[in-house]
Amino acid sequence: MTSGQRTDDGGAGRASGREGDGGRLLLVGLDAPEADALRARLSGPRVVWPIVPRFRLVDGALEVESASVVGRFLPVSRVIFHGVFADDLPLLTALALWRGPCLPSALGLLDCRERIPALARALAVTRFGALPRGLALPPDPYEAAAPAVAKWGVWHCGEDKARFAGRFEPREPTVVEPFVEGTSVRIALVGDRAWQVRMAGDGWLRSIHHPDAALEDAPDPDLLADARALARRFDLAVCAVDYQVAPDGTPHLLEVNHAPNVTAFPPLRAAFLDLCAAWAGAP
Repeated sequence: MTSGQRTDDGGAGRASGREGDGGRLLLVGLDAPEADALRARLSGPRVVWPIVPRFRLVDGALEVESASVVGRFLPVSRVIFHGVFADDLPLLTALALWRGPCLPSALGLLDCRERIPALARALAVTRFGALPRGLALPPDPYEAAAPAVAKWGVWHCGEDKARFAGRFEPREPTVVEPFVEGTSVRIALVGDRAWQVRMAGDGWLRSIHHPDAALEDAPDPDLLADARALARRFDLAVCAVDYQVAPDGTPHLLEVNHAPNVTAFPPLRAAFLDLCAAWAGAP
């Protein structure tokens, strides 16, 4: 969710942001339809940015640039962050240092922001981390004995991934794991609610955006328990955990998504908006 309109709604000046209305809410990363839906349900001052805004953290006080007045900074007391951006690491770090109310947890977002360290952390928790992994570092080539998948960067939806056999030339630190045939599934968690998504694709890549992707009847209990354990580890009220289920039925953890798509399926979108509204204090 990385596009939309920038807006300031209600509240002006440099008030404390912590008065009777509950303070100024900052929304980062929501597309216009979701931001508009939340604005209709919330009262009080807020700043809405579809991208990472300019901000400052001084003596424990968080301020963000107004979306309507360049160079004007407004105090913030609560933050909802949902997105993946090339330049979001400084803001996530600031939110973690700030230690104010953030949905999801700022530390969880920070822990999951970089793909390879996040995978290492997740493998310490999951029951399904048996796949042997390698780490390819430039300028040295990586030699795989069997078909493998290379993953680098922070993007999802098939970005920054390559299937290869034999030699791979990394351009940046890259995790390498065996290629596993089978079924790709996602456990999507929004607050206390959970869904299992069967991902699909025309080639080896699988996604929730393919026309054949669909919600399944109920999450697999073992996968759900594992995903819940990972969500607790990262303190993420919203996340998605991807698994590859081999033909023999063995699941393998692929990755934890700290800002998963929540608009591809209406039930997920409704649950996400309900969670955000309730957290932000909607009546």
